[in-house]
Amino acid sequence: MAIGLINNTIIKPPASSKATLPTLVPLTIFDKAAFDLHVAVLYAFRPPMPSNEVMKEALSKVLAHFPHLAGRFTTDGRGRTCIALNNAGVRVSETYLPTTLAEQLPFEPSKDVNHLLPPIEGIEELLQIQLNRYACGGLVIGQTAHHRVSDGQSMSAFFVAWAKLVRGLDVEPLPYHDRLAVSVPRNPPIVEFDHRSIEFKKTDVPDTPVPLSSIQNLSINFTNEFINKLKAKVVNENQTGCRRYSTFECLLAHVWKKVTQARELKYDEWTQVRVAVNGRARMKPPVPMEFFGNLVLWAYPKLMVKEVLHESHAYIAKKIHDAVTKVDHKYFQSFIDFGEVASVDEEEEELEATAPEIGNTLCPNLEVDSWMRFQFHELDFGGEALALSTLQTFLWKAC
Repeated sequence: MAIGLINNTIIKPPASSKATLPTLVPLTIFDKAAFDLHVAVLYAFRPPMPSNEVMKEALSKVLAHFPHLAGRFTTDGRGRTCIALNNAGVRVSETYLPTTLAEQLPFEPSKDVNHLLPPIEGIEELLQIQLNRYACGGLVIGQTAHHRVSDGQSMSAFFVAWAKLVRGLDVEPLPYHDRLAVSVPRNPPIVEFDHRSIEFKKTDVPDTPVPLSSIQNLSINFTNEFINKLKAKVVNENQTGCRRYSTFECLLAHVWKKVTQARELKYDEWTQVRVAVNGRARMKPPVPMEFFGNLVLWAYPKLMVKEVLHESHAYIAKKIHDAVTKVDHKYFQSFIDFGEVASVDEEEEELEATAPEIGNTLCPNLEVDSWMRFQFHELDFGGEALALSTLQTFLWKAC
């Protein structure tokens, strides 16, 4: 499809915005455990939508509240990777597509949509925005943001704040930026779990990715009726009757069963799921949900293939629930203390996140993330959201 580039510029916060944060912000131990890549997301809106000029003006204003996104990676005198809060800005590209948005939707995972996204190779910007305007007036926002700056909770809050300014509203609540207050180690640090083996790996352990062309992307829509029946099934199977499981736990139990069945794994093999756990509500005292940065660790429910295939959905949902429950304040505090010990021992540069490389099929395991509690459902620029598609995902395929 022919696509016309209208403009390519750098948008910075207003010159009048006052810096109230340190000039250099070292990456926290949570940042280092996150994916070392740019996450690409598409947001599609039907017309009418505000003009590009209105969108860019509001973007400039909102960056004053989210200065990390307008910064750049650098190193300090100790050789630590930091975010320089230098207001270098975000790159904004504007394109025009001579077709209607309705003709292009829905965006399937296997469809080539790279033309709607900013490039992610060889860039220094931590956030890029591409405004793709269609002949009908519809708008698709292509976004890439580096995951070591912020997690999904933070980015959803950023987009909601941007949309509020587009509509002439105030940004409320404001983001919380005190990263040091969130990651205070005990004195002395007490490392109670093997975080080097769980969240990190040594750099001499090779990955075995496969060509992206051999990975099949699959998008499945589970209806409300199906989910209600599934949850009722779990309730009926739950013999203790003393616990109800969440929609996520029930659905993951179902998906784990189906994926394992499709892979035709041996009964005596082990399989596990990597489940993201938001620490904001789990830490004591709780961290404000408005905290901007990374504050996610992972649970690893693990079962033998024969258990996944032959035990009940309730049995598997309980294993998932129990594994997630263990990633509590005690676990998060131990991880913070581990970061302090690694820093003192000058080992931090050896830390490599266990997040899988792009192209890693994870077989016989799974990587599962839930966006159910993110704020994207509140995203309103003045039109109506049609589609939301994350592109940098790790999907399974048969071994």
